[in-house]
Amino acid sequence: MVKPILERARRRFHVSAAEVGHQGTWQRAALGFAVVGADAGHLEEVLAAVERFVWSFPEAEVLDTATGFAPVDDHA
Repeated sequence: MVKPILERARRRFHVSAAEVGHQGTWQRAALGFAVVGADAGHLEEVLAAVERFVWSFPEAEVLDTATGFAPVDDHA
């Protein structure tokens, strides 16, 4: 079930997506999604849409979500 969620999220939202934890645990996965852009508001919208997308799978139980942003130093 993890692979279809990741692949569909990549295609639909143009994000990077990977299983980032619990690979050795049966019936559990940690998924990570990343997007890069100049407009923080747009990035928040995209990540919120990805989160709603993952929640839309009735066979998946979402235990926790977290969103973070990493600013880029434009002076480098």
